[in-house]
Amino acid sequence: MPVQWKSSRYPGIRFYEHGSRKHGVRPDRYFAIRFQVKGKRKEEGLGWASQGWTEKKAVVELARLKEAARKGEGPSSLAEKRQLAEAKRQAAETERAAKERNSITFGQFWKDAYFPQTQRDKTIRTWKREESFFNKWLNPTLGKFPLKDISPIHLEHIKSKMGKAELAPRSISYCLDVIRQVFNRARALGIYEGDSPTAKVKKPKTDNKRLRFLTHDESAKLLDALAEKSQDLHDMALLSLHCGLRAGELFSLEWRDVNLEQGILTLWDTKNGKTRMAYLTSKAKKVLQARALETDHDLVFSSRTGGRRVQVSKAFRKVVTELGMNDGVKDARDRLVFHTLRHTFASWLVMAGTPLYTVGKLLGHSSSAMTERYSHLAPDHMKAAVSALEEAMEGSKKPKLKKVTG
Repeated sequence: MPVQWKSSRYPGIRFYEHGSRKHGVRPDRYFAIRFQVKGKRKEEGLGWASQGWTEKKAVVELARLKEAARKGEGPSSLAEKRQLAEAKRQAAETERAAKERNSITFGQFWKDAYFPQTQRDKTIRTWKREESFFNKWLNPTLGKFPLKDISPIHLEHIKSKMGKAELAPRSISYCLDVIRQVFNRARALGIYEGDSPTAKVKKPKTDNKRLRFLTHDESAKLLDALAEKSQDLHDMALLSLHCGLRAGELFSLEWRDVNLEQGILTLWDTKNGKTRMAYLTSKAKKVLQARALETDHDLVFSSRTGGRRVQVSKAFRKVVTELGMNDGVKDARDRLVFHTLRHTFASWLVMAGTPLYTVGKLLGHSSSAMTERYSHLAPDHMKAAVSALEEAMEGSKKPKLKKVTG
């Protein structure tokens, strides 16, 4: 049934009555106004009597709109009025959100956003180390400050305190890296704008290159001792020693990535984000052949529950201690750790005359600078190269014999 509009006793005001709904003793009425703006006739609905509208209120609203149109000040239609009100509401909401965002402290963001994600994405060893840095160094200095108020001077203060506590330069650099990651995460979530304050803080110089590598005799003793303690640990150590695998690469290795026939391992998405091949020695191949007969898991080195390992067993360090391989060692770079096995693999290759370029490829280094640390292990190889050059130079000086024809 079409709406039946009725004129009110006031010009420009009309209404229609609801078919069944009452407001008081009368049917509920819907009010509308009719007026002209810049020569164009407009009609806009106001609302129901049950929503508070009356003829008198409609008259006041109509008069206000006409006056605004005449003076050119303020909204001259209900649609414009609603648009301005919505824009004002959105601006207020934006301002409120900005204030809320700008008030988030470092400690609050760490607890609510950064650390939960870190626990999901990183290994237990890594997130526990970050948690330790936060509790001891970051939270006491930065925790109460909003992210936007943290400046390089705060980070210099942390550097100073860590230095006075005689922490290694590498630990201080790691702490600054954690702060940078916090600000990067905040920026990605739209909570922080601009550069991280770490961009203007100089890291202490570090030399974290491991110097130690095993002799063949030491490696044999270590592998024998590991075999007595844990076959899994022995096998992982042998593969690292013979193929240059990182612990994380061993933990992620699946049987579908093992080609025993060709003696090749496919290592997906390694530390530098690239995939590379590792090549099995005869001993490494035998180890994997034996394991293949005894496992029904997808992972080559699964945990006791069948899942992915997250760290090297403490038994490794225990065996090293029992063998006395770290006795008297004070420089952390000289301590025997699991990563020493990969370092040993590279060192043996260089000492055997393998070109540094090839060693870098086998290790999956992202730059030649990372492989250069092994160059000092190949003095004879370098000397041989220079000698070959010298012989070539001397040979070019010898007079050529004329060919005799007869």
